[in-house]
Amino acid sequence: MHLEDCRIIELPKIEDSRGNLTFVESFNHIPFEIKRVYYLYDVPSGVERGGHGHKELEQLMVAISGSFDVSVNDGQNTRIFQLNRPFFGLYIPKSMWRHLHNFSSGAVCLNLASDFYKESDYYRDFTEYQKIRKSLV
Repeated sequence: MHLEDCRIIELPKIEDSRGNLTFVESFNHIPFEIKRVYYLYDVPSGVERGGHGHKELEQLMVAISGSFDVSVNDGQNTRIFQLNRPFFGLYIPKSMWRHLHNFSSGAVCLNLASDFYKESDYYRDFTEYQKIRKSLV
């Protein structure tokens, strides 16, 4: 996978006088089956989340409320995405390193993942990750 594979996906937005609705369907809006859903909230000012990569897991991140930045790295280059709308999600394919930062007050980050939690799927050391990515190119 390449850094260019990370992209913003516009999700359906149904507008109504009673409020808006957005939904996500596996293999329709995102290129994977959703097997796990989790969310980050009450992140203190100045704190970063993430700081890891996944060997096989694919992910969609959505700012359900507030805003935050996601820095994605392929082992050599970094691209920063700002998420601040609940109908835009950031697709992160496998083998990408990510950092989440600049959380606004009240921000909620919804994560849709292609697999169940598996510690063995994580890259936790960036230097090691860079070596592995370099050997794959």
